[in-house]
Amino acid sequence: MTSASDPRQLRAELETLTTEAFRPELAGIDRLPTLEITRLMNGEDTAVPPAVAERLPLIAAAIDAIAARMARGGRLIYAGAGTAGRLGVLDASECPPTFNTDPDRVVGLIAGGAEAMITSVEGAEDSKELARKDLDSLVLTPDDTVVGVSASGRTPYAIGAVEHARAVGALTVGLACNAHSALAAAAEHGIEIVVGPELISGSTRLKAGTAQKLVLNMLSTITMIRLGKTYGNLMVDVRASNDKLRARSRRIVALATGAADEEIERALTETGGEVKNAILTILADVDGPTAARLLAESGGHLRAALAGTSG
Repeated sequence: MTSASDPRQLRAELETLTTEAFRPELAGIDRLPTLEITRLMNGEDTAVPPAVAERLPLIAAAIDAIAARMARGGRLIYAGAGTAGRLGVLDASECPPTFNTDPDRVVGLIAGGAEAMITSVEGAEDSKELARKDLDSLVLTPDDTVVGVSASGRTPYAIGAVEHARAVGALTVGLACNAHSALAAAAEHGIEIVVGPELISGSTRLKAGTAQKLVLNMLSTITMIRLGKTYGNLMVDVRASNDKLRARSRRIVALATGAADEEIERALTETGGEVKNAILTILADVDGPTAARLLAESGGHLRAALAGTSG
């Protein structure tokens, strides 16, 4: 890995990256009318979904491996710097309210810590040792998964996280936006979403960031589907922590059961607001404690719990 103290080698390395390429045809973009720039940027964004689509088999394989480990109690841990790190933190932070996961089940690590969410932390992304320290604080196990995220695919923090995780037996995924990246090569599951040069040269919060967000959405969401956190496409493990989510909880129970408002309210009251349990009490005609037991026996899978009551 090139040292950050060798600017000539680093510049030469960056010049080989697709995400850093200069596009002379856009050199006059600052002279264009605003509407024309919006059209250009919107057109650029249309290249992202097809690039993701090319890697769907690799993404699916990674998800199945992640879900198998999380089913055994493992965690999903993202590690990245800058935009990539922020996207990982964002994805992790949205899992508890969406899927009722414990905050420590999906974790986002960003080089430089919480301060780096809003400001640059000098040199943090260049340190493999910092990644090792951050992961050691979590006490990794073989059931954990570490996803290194880096648009360039060369960020030392992300690569260091993957290398350290693999050394202790954890599952590793490397998500990059350049082909033949060191990050993908270091991981068991290498996923390279090649979206091409950015509208603004080197601004990888644009297409590369969008691509990373789409893949992270898939990794967490489909893993949660595999873990029984949904019933069909309903968020039956949603945590009702505010008025909007409480209203959504009632709507989810209604969509899943077709029950009247009064029955829904009784079911939610009896189950302490747990949507999945409330649905089971209605569809299986059982009480709250029985619903809780059936779900525990089925590993939290509502469909399996319902099947167990129909025999």
